[in-house]
Amino acid sequence: MAVPKGKVSKARRDKRRANWKLEAPNLVKCPNCQELTMPHRVCGNCGFYKGREVIKVAE
Repeated sequence: MAVPKGKVSKARRDKRRANWKLEAPNLVKCPNCQELTMPHRVCGNCGFYKGREVIKVAE
């Protein structure tokens, strides 16, 4: 079985874990209503995608 060669110190272990961070989602402006939305998705505010209405949104 695999056995560690030696004890890994807390500092070394925590340095490796320091790169687990959250990133803000990439947002683009909807060309129809200028609301910020995620790319390649239907706009939740107006229901448009690629210049045409995909879903009806109640106003």
